Parts: sequence; C-alpha cells; structure tokens
Amino acid sequence: MNAHFGTTAIVTGASSGIGRASAEALAQAGFTVFGTSRRPTDNGPENVTMLACDVTDDSSVALLVSTVLSKTGRIDVLVNNAGVGLLAGAEESSVAQVQALFDVNLFGVVRMTNAVLPAMRQRGEGRIINIGSILGVIPAAYSAHYAATKHALEGYSESLDHEIRAFNIRVAIIEPAYTKTVFDQNGWEPDFPLNDYAEARATAAAAIRDVMLKADPPELVAEAVVTAATTDRLKRRYKVGKTARQIGLLRRLVPAEAFDKALRKQTRLPV
Repeated sequence: MNAHFGTTAIVTGASSGIGRASAEALAQAGFTVFGTSRRPTDNGPENVTMLACDVTDDSSVALLVSTVLSKTGRIDVLVNNAGVGLLAGAEESSVAQVQALFDVNLFGVVRMTNAVLPAMRQRGEGRIINIGSILGVIPAAYSAHYAATKHALEGYSESLDHEIRAFNIRVAIIEPAYTKTVFDQNGWEPDFPLNDYAEARATAAAAIRDVMLKADPPELVAEAVVTAATTDRLKRRYKVGKTARQIGLLRRLVPAEAFDKALRKQTRLPV
C-alpha cells in the first residue's frame, strides 16, 4: 500500500505526543489525516483535521467513522494511539479502575477497529496500526495493569491480523520504549494507595523520570507508523529505538533469572 494523496488515515489521541507526531508525519507523506481528541481543540497537528472522539463511547466512535466516510468515502489506515498510563502497585487499584484502564487502552482499540473494518473490507484493503509498548512483552513493576493492557493488545493484534488478511487488511503493532511525551505526567494515580507500597512506588516514579530525560522523541515512533502505513512488506511488529530493540533481544536471549535481576536493578527494586 504505497501512500498517495487522497489516501485517508485516522489517528486517535492526536492532540499531543506520539499521536500528534504520527498524524503530522502521515500528512507529510501524502495522507488525508483525521486526528481525534476527547475534547475539541483548535491547536491540532499541522495539516490534520481534528475531530472530537471518545474511544470509550460506542456512539462517539460511530459518529467519527461516519463523518470521515462522508467526507472522503474511504478509510485506508487506522492508527490506534489513544491511551492512558497508571503507575501503581497492582494491589492499589480497584477492579473498577483497572476496567477503566482497559476500556481506553484495549477496548478503545477494539471499538475503533470494529468501526472501520466494514469500510476496509468493502474496499478490499486497509492497515490497522496499534501503538503498543515494550511493556507489552516484558513485566513492569508498578505498571502491572498498564502492562496487562499492552500484553492483551499484542495478542489481539496478532490474532486479528490472521483473521482479516483474507480481505487484504493487515495489522501491525508499534513497540516503543520510553518516549518524550506528557504521557507519564497525565497518567492515573492509584485509587486505593497503600503506605506499604508508597516508598517503592515513589522510587519507580523517580526511575521513570530519570529515564525520560534520555527517552526517544515521538517523531521516531511516527517514522515507524508511516513505514507500517506505506510499506509493501509489512512487519507484524516494529520495535522503535535502541532501548526497545535491546530489551526485546535480551528478553529472548538472556536466561530468565538474569533478566529478572536486570529488570529489578533498572527499576531500583531489591535484587
């Protein structure tokens, strides 16, 4: 699927960070791009039409897709980027909070995907690009529920790709490590914080802040999105940045005990 002017893309969560960079990069590559944010914004990405959409709301998603189809008659690429973080001990979140996290990070992807697939199947082509995380392939202390959403996204994406390939529709998942965005600042706090975890949670938060100083720019992720949207030889997974590639390699090759110790050291947990 080579990009050309008139080809239509939707990018969710496009008001900032990876979504904004991806929307702008796709526009520069020749796509007609519609970006979404939960609330209307006048400060959207350059050359991108911004529309309000809440990916946790069925009717909002349906309205977005029908609006895009009415304007362009086609949806060629969907970039599922909208997401939220949660830094908390697993015990510190209620089931309701975890359900709300999954409603954005996983079920939001499912809603958007289900909404665009009929038009893609009718045209006999399409690309669905899901913004995952390296935390979808490794554990993450004090991000257990966030990692769970990204692990689930991995399984969903790969399985879906097998199902819809017969219609010339493919799925790719982008796996960045830490990326310089406001994502970590906008993440949720545990709704049942416990003193027993307070010190270790604060240490984990400090480790993340330190790593973010050397994090990859969102434009690096955007390059992978454009590649996945335009290449004729799609890969199922795109690890973005040196850190993500190194972690992925270590996860496959290093003995479990050694990887466990390295992970705990990285997150400043007792080894």
